[in-house]
Amino acid sequence: MDVDVEGIIRCIGQADESGVLVKLQHFNSQFAQCFFFDVEEKERRKRKKLEEFRRSKVKQCADSDSDCDEYDPDDRSLILRQTLAVVLMRFIRSGIKSRLLRVSLRTLRILSRDKKVLGPLVSDNALLTLAKLAGLATCEECGEASDPESEFYNNIISSLAELPQRHTDDVESDGEASDPNEDGSAFEDDIKSDASVADSSDQGSLKWLGSHRPSINEMHKQNLHHKVLERGRKDRRESKMAEEEEEELGEEAQRKEALKVLCNVVYNSSWAQERFSALSLLSGLRERLLFSSSGSPRSSVQFYELRLMFLITALRAELSTQLQQEGGVSILTAALENTLDVQSTEPNQRVLCPAAQPISLEASQQAIEILKILFNITHSSHRKEPSDADAALYRHLVGILRLCLLRKCTLEEDTDELQGHTVNLLSAIPLQCLDVLLMAPLEPSSEQQLGINMDCVHTLLVFMERRLEAGDKVKEKLTPILNLLTESCRAHRETRHYIRTHILPPLRDVSQRPEEGSTVKSRLIRLMTHLDTDVKHCAADLIFVLCKENVRRFVKYTGYGNAAGLLATRGLLGGQRPRSSNTDTQYSSDSDSDTEEYLQMKDRINPVTGRVEAEQPDPMEGMTEEEKEEEAKRLIMLFNKLSRDNIIQPMGVDSEGKLVPMSGLKDAALTEDANAEPDDGGSKE
Repeated sequence: MDVDVEGIIRCIGQADESGVLVKLQHFNSQFAQCFFFDVEEKERRKRKKLEEFRRSKVKQCADSDSDCDEYDPDDRSLILRQTLAVVLMRFIRSGIKSRLLRVSLRTLRILSRDKKVLGPLVSDNALLTLAKLAGLATCEECGEASDPESEFYNNIISSLAELPQRHTDDVESDGEASDPNEDGSAFEDDIKSDASVADSSDQGSLKWLGSHRPSINEMHKQNLHHKVLERGRKDRRESKMAEEEEEELGEEAQRKEALKVLCNVVYNSSWAQERFSALSLLSGLRERLLFSSSGSPRSSVQFYELRLMFLITALRAELSTQLQQEGGVSILTAALENTLDVQSTEPNQRVLCPAAQPISLEASQQAIEILKILFNITHSSHRKEPSDADAALYRHLVGILRLCLLRKCTLEEDTDELQGHTVNLLSAIPLQCLDVLLMAPLEPSSEQQLGINMDCVHTLLVFMERRLEAGDKVKEKLTPILNLLTESCRAHRETRHYIRTHILPPLRDVSQRPEEGSTVKSRLIRLMTHLDTDVKHCAADLIFVLCKENVRRFVKYTGYGNAAGLLATRGLLGGQRPRSSNTDTQYSSDSDSDTEEYLQMKDRINPVTGRVEAEQPDPMEGMTEEEKEEEAKRLIMLFNKLSRDNIIQPMGVDSEGKLVPMSGLKDAALTEDANAEPDDGGSKE
């Protein structure tokens, strides 16, 4: 259904607030689920260019068709949306009623999904206005006199006459509809890293905000090759409120809408990220977070404050550092405690409220945002030696993260997501602070090892097994938990004992390859030959540490073929222990006891495959000694030919246990012989 955007602009110019309200509500209802505004228009232009190419057979036309996202200055619907964004920002600054303000902000939120319309929303005035409405800034910097767009705003209605006349088939598209529960704001993807950073063309969109603005058409010619915003993720935080319920929220609903617009703008524009930093808006966010974590009533606005803080700390490294230096870890830890309703008993020990229920949808999503922000500001601290004050702060945080691992959420998928972000954060915290995970007192139902509570370690193991079974996005989802378990096993003897019992039980059945089967061990060994180097090394490191970094034991459990990659990387192909072992790792001296079943089959196990192979017939059976000698000479000649043609390269193991070409070994041996002292006849000084 077509929406009269030009009519909205005219109503704003005539100060017809009732007409503006009705038209904006109609616009919002039509585009509430729309993430791509001009799909049909681009398809129409593409078909038109293809028809022209078929008629004229001119290759130049085909080249222009190759970029269907190119900005068309005659695209009336796009120009109208850009113009509406300019007018709405000025209209909001003029001071309007609360209800109309919320509807206008909702319209801006819808418009901010499209990168080609971001120009009016990334100026300093626009960002400060939105920050003021979101409660992040004061009004001193948003004064009417300092507005450089006043003259342009006053002339914009007359500029509508310059727009090309609309064709009958140029109808605005409702775009690609999404789930009714999907939110329009631009949100994550799992630090991941799916957050797209807009290119330098975002800065070009500011050029038309300068003093030279001859027409609406001309001012948008700079805004080329923008990419549209991808559809957002399904919003599962809370059930959607009816329009009447949302109206009753008053200022809270206004702040929420302004925060959503800021989230979209920051997510989509590198220029907005830079100005967010230059305008010191992080301080306002920090103050809001400090107020929220001081025990104030929980509200849905807090989620969007946290989401905006996550986006800005993920996209601007200097703001992440600034937040850490200004006590961000302490503030966010308090916010996490407040979100999870945690009670303190002894230092570094936290318990749940007696009447604590599974974490609600809203609370779980807020906790996840806090964990992601904490990761952004602590990920560089993993290998650093923390000060006493920082160590106490991190240990306090780990005590709360323990509860994040053990608590359940209302939805199972939220539990998995909360545990995943908890694992990511634990992998970023200094290793010496992780012993808090094992400090909980034993209970009758607790998992234990050598008198130590292993509930957290057991939860981490179960979490790893779920990720192994899922098998999707292996690098993103598995490497953090594998690294965390590996470092924990190095640091804590009890943890290593417990995990080894579950992953590497004593060998009994050696009839199949170690990588075959559905056990955790077999899945991990399969990963040791994964195409991704990081995944391969993480899986091998965990099993190697469980074997106390003993090469013989490592080969026994995995087979030499699977173990060769890690052994070659570490220079352990000669079988010796690593020379540069971690000085903090103190393995016990207990030996690996072999089972009776293993001892009976030990001599028949193929060390390369790690299993008992079926006996093969002797290929030289029945051959005379002369025939055997001739066959050996023939094989040597074939290998020499392959080596000369560089088809294969014979390798050997040097004194450091690393693979090197055989020619290098021969040269090294000759050099050593030449440098050796003669047995007799040598000169003596």
